[in-house]
This record gives sequence, structure tokens and C-alpha cells, in this order.
Amino acid sequence: MHTAIQLWTLRELREPLSDVLDRITAAGYDGVEFAGIGDPGASRRALDEAGLGIAGVHVQIEELQSDPRTVGNQVRTLGAPYIVLPYLDDDHFASESAVESTATLLAMLEEDFDRPVLYHNHDHEFVPLGDGTAFDALVDRTTIGFEFDAGWAHAAGQDPVALIRRLDGRVPVVHLKDVTADGEPTALGEGVVPLRAVVDAAREAGTDWLVFEHDNPEDPVDAIQAGIDGMRPLL
Repeated sequence: MHTAIQLWTLRELREPLSDVLDRITAAGYDGVEFAGIGDPGASRRALDEAGLGIAGVHVQIEELQSDPRTVGNQVRTLGAPYIVLPYLDDDHFASESAVESTATLLAMLEEDFDRPVLYHNHDHEFVPLGDGTAFDALVDRTTIGFEFDAGWAHAAGQDPVALIRRLDGRVPVVHLKDVTADGEPTALGEGVVPLRAVVDAAREAGTDWLVFEHDNPEDPVDAIQAGIDGMRPLL
């Protein structure tokens, strides 16, 4: 598996992208994941200069629906292998019919692009529904891939290892995130997520990219090194 950092982790860094990417290269990551497309040409050049790969790019639902042709062109320029839908609100998972509509939406989105569209979970997809959760129902009703966030799943009271195993072959990207017992983001290894078991399950499920993310690091510069230091022993 390749290692990457989600650039949302570093959103408070007031530095040019090229400088941020140089920090990431120096730390030893294989690549990055973008939180938004930005200027795809400039980003592509900066990636090449830094010698970094790209795990994917997060694109909000409004952008995906309003102008898929432009988004598709931008993603090709950026060279992202996956388009990741990072969030859908609670209403999309509130009932059986809502999940059915969400499954249809995701299937339609994937038809609009020439590369896979992945869905990134938070915790609200795991509301009880039928004999399982809304997330279970979404998995059953779709054939799309997922960017599985182990930290959010654990915060929702779920077993991230079992869920990754269930998504075998459909989870090319995994967000490696640790959380406290209260579900708050924390540094890798300082929380309650079974990180080694998550990484082992991801490897067995065919995951290509393991992406470190910390939603609220105290110091984003320190988080860059702490993230890769927390990942290396698990690989």
C-alpha cells in the first residue's frame, strides 16, 4: 500500500502548495489526497516537482452535479485516480427510501466520470436501519467503491476491521484516523482505533492507498511527521 496525507489536515498552514508538498516529501509519504480541486494545472506541476503521487481528490456534491464535464476535465488534469464524495448529510440516510435514493444518486454520479467515484463515510451513516445500519444498506444497494474512514466508523460504535473486510475489493482508499473513546480526533496510536488490525484488513481487502488524516491537529507541521511515524510501523 502507498501512504498519503489528506491535505485537509494541513489547511491551517499558510504556505504555498509547493512548500507544503516539500514538507510531505521530506517526511517520507508517497503522495497526498486533495481536499478540493483548486488549480489543477498548478497542483499537477507542484506534485511532479515534489515527486509525489496522488491518492484522490475530494469534490463536494454540488460541484459534481452542477458541472460534471468541467470537474472531469479538472480531475484528469490533476491526475487523480479517484473522485471522492466526502459528505452527504443525514437526510440521505434517514430511511430505507432515502438510502435507495442515495444509492441511485451515487450510481448516476459514477456514470458521469471516466474514473471511480468513491464515497467517504463519517459517523452519521451508521444510524440503525432494518437489521443493520444505513451504511450496510448503502453497501448492499450499490456497486461503487468507498474511501473508508476507520476513525469515524469507530466513533460511531462500529468495528472498522469487520467493515473493511466486508468491503473487500471495494475499498481502494482507507483513511487511517485515530479517535479517543469520546470519538474525538487524536494522534495515531493515542486513541482507541485498532490501527494495526485496520491496516492488515485493508491490505487483505486490496486497498491501494492508506491516507492519514487528523481533523484538528494542534500543530499541522508536527502532524505531518507524526502521521507518517504512526503509519510506518503498521505497514
